[in-house]
Amino acid sequence: MTVLAPLLKDPGKALVALDFDGTLAPIVPDPAQARALPEVAPVLARLAPVLRSIVIITGRPAALAVEYGGLAGVRNLTVLGQYGLERWSEGGLVSPPEHPGVTEARRKLPLLLERAPEGVHLEDKGHALAVHTRRAAEPEVALERLRSIVAALAERTGLVVEPGRLVLELRPPGMDKGRALTAFAAEVGAGSVLVAGDDLGDLAAFDAADALGVPAVKVCSGSDEVTALAERADIVVDGPRGVVALLGELADAVT
Repeated sequence: MTVLAPLLKDPGKALVALDFDGTLAPIVPDPAQARALPEVAPVLARLAPVLRSIVIITGRPAALAVEYGGLAGVRNLTVLGQYGLERWSEGGLVSPPEHPGVTEARRKLPLLLERAPEGVHLEDKGHALAVHTRRAAEPEVALERLRSIVAALAERTGLVVEPGRLVLELRPPGMDKGRALTAFAAEVGAGSVLVAGDDLGDLAAFDAADALGVPAVKVCSGSDEVTALAERADIVVDGPRGVVALLGELADAVT
């Protein structure tokens, strides 16, 4: 496929950077039930030996992404969890101390959500806290009602708000998917990059890919919920299955 040409010129210097939820795993009402498509681990295992590296950059804890993706056996794979705060590789998991603002928000947020619409639920990610409205009767309305409340708490606790697909996430400042991608690409000496995502948080990774100074392919895992990535992408595919199919084409071409 023509869009993959920048990676095919020298696969040994190519970096593939992937989001998890909505890109490798379908979006589901309960984040704890999310699992990568069963084809993900096999296609990454095919690609890993012939590329410079594969990295998954996700808001999830790194260890959970590995577990939910069935990725523990994939070599030459790095998972940067919590937007880059955590790092999992074959050498194990490296995770920083908890930000004090997260500790404080963990105490206060449940009280603030007591009057939230039914179906709103809190996900504790360890280094971040996510308020989901997908299971509410009117998810978009619930999200807008909570936006200012969550923003005010973030300001008081020194955190930032990361908006997503029917979710507001409170997390420490200073790291995002763009910074994580920039640092990792420099670390591995990437000569080209493919970056795939589905949500607003992936825009920073798209920006970083454009600024790396190497050939870049931006892939949007398409959905009706978020269109901003599609406007920036070199190719839009049909959700996680489309991402897996594209990775399969790349694997066929380089192996």
